[in-house]
Amino acid sequence: MDDISTGTLFIVLAVLIFISAYFSGSETGMMSVNRYKLRHLAQSGNKSARRVTQLLDRPDRLIGLILIGNNLVNILASAIATIIGMRLYGDYGIAIATIVLTLIILIFAEVTPKTIAALHPERVAFPTSFVLSPLLKVFYPLVAAVNFITNNMMRLLGINPSAAGKDTLSAEELRTIVHEAGSLIPSRHQEMLLSILDLEKVTVDDIMIPRNEITALDINDDLQSIVRQLNNMPHTLILLYRGEIDDAIGFLHARDMLRLLTRSHEPDKASIVRAARDIYFIPEGTPLSVQLVKFQHNKERIGLVVDEYGDIQGMVTLEDLLEEIVGDFTTSITGQTQEHIHRQADGTYLVEGTMNLRDLNKELKVNLPIDGPKTLNGLIIEEFGDIPQYPMCIRIAGYVIEILEVTDNRVEQVRIQPKRKRKSR
Repeated sequence: MDDISTGTLFIVLAVLIFISAYFSGSETGMMSVNRYKLRHLAQSGNKSARRVTQLLDRPDRLIGLILIGNNLVNILASAIATIIGMRLYGDYGIAIATIVLTLIILIFAEVTPKTIAALHPERVAFPTSFVLSPLLKVFYPLVAAVNFITNNMMRLLGINPSAAGKDTLSAEELRTIVHEAGSLIPSRHQEMLLSILDLEKVTVDDIMIPRNEITALDINDDLQSIVRQLNNMPHTLILLYRGEIDDAIGFLHARDMLRLLTRSHEPDKASIVRAARDIYFIPEGTPLSVQLVKFQHNKERIGLVVDEYGDIQGMVTLEDLLEEIVGDFTTSITGQTQEHIHRQADGTYLVEGTMNLRDLNKELKVNLPIDGPKTLNGLIIEEFGDIPQYPMCIRIAGYVIEILEVTDNRVEQVRIQPKRKRKSR
């Protein structure tokens, strides 16, 4: 070292600081790169992305290589800085060199390159992979020896090094990613993706048509009444039952009924029963994600929801299920949701008691509890603990609900007062 000029040592020191900055930036860039975007680029044929993916498959080796190189460079830089300091300032040069080198490394070899790499990880990770890949092969024996020691130390602490790089996303994390996608994903598509993620939380009980609202035909009625109902049937499918809805016979399709009415002016009851199609039963509490697959597997579009005793609780159609993903269609077997809600001039809403709570929350952007009763009528009765009288008001989840009409022990109509926004001071 005595034969090397001070100017040359300054040049070597600058080169070492630059190399240290490279290793520091490489570490941050490699660890900060988006793994899922990286996999997409790698699968699309991006060679740089493939190299980075291969390096990140074993992060212990990558970190070991970077830290070995960084520490060697920093130690050598410290030694050269000490020599320069002693040449310029004598014994005080050691302290001066330590302070100055620490500041230089901190600013130029740590904070600055790591900040740049954190802000632009791909721009740093992709070019550095050209250098790190061959370096890993050259220094592999040393890296392997260091990893052998560190990995065994981690195993003593109960950490499995082989589990690295196998990160997965939960449904909640996926939901957060969709929310934060912003303009990258259109808002309509975001809503659909979030609805798909919610399918596991929603059951057929939440979207089914209640049994009292099912359009059905009693085969025990007189023949003229049955034919009249068939002619005026508003839906493609109608449930046929005997006496009461729990004694369901099957579903009548519009095509089958048209064929019956065409062949005979007044078909007999036996022919109507024979035309009925088999009923597809759905256990209550079935998640929508499961039921969607079952509809597809069984080639069905409609089913009756039954409880543990076999009693019919409601009806679910494929259209109802798809509306949970893509939103309401123009027509529905139960009619438009807007028919149950009427906006008033004063900003309040007149709502029918039979309104489904989940649909009500979506339409009015409110947050009424849905973990109990499924309808507004059921929620009011559960909250009040009795059949309420009218007119009267009740507050549920912060919303003022005025009961306007009660008939047959059921809340028929209410007025909902939306929460008023607080004025900012």
